[in-house]
Amino acid sequence: MPRISQPILICVFLVLCVSFSKFANGQTEQQIKNVVLIVSDDLKASVLGCYGDEVCQTPNIDRLAKEGMVFQKAYCQGTWCAPSRQSFMHSRYQSGGKINLGMHLQSNGMYSARVGKIYHMRVPGDIIAGTDGLDVQSSWTERFNSAGLEAHTPGDYACLNLNIFSKELANRESTKMPNRPYVTVKYEGDGSDQPDFKSAAKAIDILQKRKADQKPFFLAVGFVRPHYPMVAPKQYFDKYPLDKITLPETREDDWDDIPKMGLGQSVSSKNKMDNSADNRKRMWAGYYASVTFMDEQVGKVLDELDRLKLRESTAVVFISDHGYHLGEHEFWQKSNLHEEVSRVPMIISAPGYKTGNTSALAELVDVYPTISKLVGFEFPDEVQGKSLLPVLKDPTSQVRQLALTINRNGVAIRGDEWAYMRYSDQSEELYNMSYDPDQFENLASVKKFQDVLNDHRLALEIRIKEDGLTMKQAKKKKQSKQNSQKK
Repeated sequence: MPRISQPILICVFLVLCVSFSKFANGQTEQQIKNVVLIVSDDLKASVLGCYGDEVCQTPNIDRLAKEGMVFQKAYCQGTWCAPSRQSFMHSRYQSGGKINLGMHLQSNGMYSARVGKIYHMRVPGDIIAGTDGLDVQSSWTERFNSAGLEAHTPGDYACLNLNIFSKELANRESTKMPNRPYVTVKYEGDGSDQPDFKSAAKAIDILQKRKADQKPFFLAVGFVRPHYPMVAPKQYFDKYPLDKITLPETREDDWDDIPKMGLGQSVSSKNKMDNSADNRKRMWAGYYASVTFMDEQVGKVLDELDRLKLRESTAVVFISDHGYHLGEHEFWQKSNLHEEVSRVPMIISAPGYKTGNTSALAELVDVYPTISKLVGFEFPDEVQGKSLLPVLKDPTSQVRQLALTINRNGVAIRGDEWAYMRYSDQSEELYNMSYDPDQFENLASVKKFQDVLNDHRLALEIRIKEDGLTMKQAKKKKQSKQNSQKK
């Protein structure tokens, strides 16, 4: 046997040391070349199995959670579709940047495709019409819309706040009509006529073509459910009989310490949702049914990645644009700054990185820089988010101390223990999330918490300055009566 020279032995030893170091840090030699970004619409984190819901069936998202890192404290920057989606696609808090995520990845040689809703589309308007909405064409090499009939799907129609139940197609609440958020449609079928089913099928087609040409790709798949109208085949509704559903706690004096600007824009008293507990449960059943239907489409995409043997070179990121209220505090829909709206699911499954759960704070603006770093690219200077790779390597690490959320009326910051909101009329909310996770006791006017309040005021001012935010001020800066009441 020929003798191996000392220099060769040294080289082999160094290679083994580097390999062991990467293995010990949760990394492998397998390079991540591709990214699949899956975006659900109006999905609150708390209804997923991997976030603790014991009723809603989400086996495929839960499977992804077991294969990735689940961010338990991830927050949106905009509390409705358009600003949130612009924000995370540009990694900017308020205004769009010059280089969106798709442009950035294309400039580094990646194919970039959109299927369904990634930037804002009117649901149901653009879905029925099959149009692009506010999509940004420069983001994509190719883009595909997925049309559907939405509330006009033949079947059992309900407009639950008006207590209307019908099989007739005429006079259904639809685009721009005021009661469309309270519509469910349960029908006989396999779901193949629904936009999310079509988006999953198109995503699979794209994956097959990308596998064949072996070039790096970025595939963004936007599912519209559980955004209203909540349309799904009957078998998904059947999973959620009303006796299985427990409504969220409400309190008679709940609004006494919530500032006027902190109240939801859509509340039970205005939308007649306080007239029937069963109809409230039907809203939850419709939401759960559409979540489970959406989850099944996520599973199809994950299964195809496995079948094509692409998972070892593909990172999968799952998020929602914002959360949702389903009667908590008598609030419905989105737009306000409370936890059910601001908190979002975020799961990052990246080959070679750690799996599990993390309490590290994260923002949706962090998606852009994280994806960039996963595929080995630096990101533009204009990006305001932070890479979450340190957390993917070590779930106990932190990349930020506070998460920021902005809406038309104000701004919120969320830390490990406290949530603080300040509105444009200078009214405030302060909650200890360790003891009051449902945010029933506003401590902003409680004397013994004034030091905590002042700390958060200062922290917010620092964030506003650091991030170059322009905050609206109300014409009248008089604090609301509710905020001035002493506990």
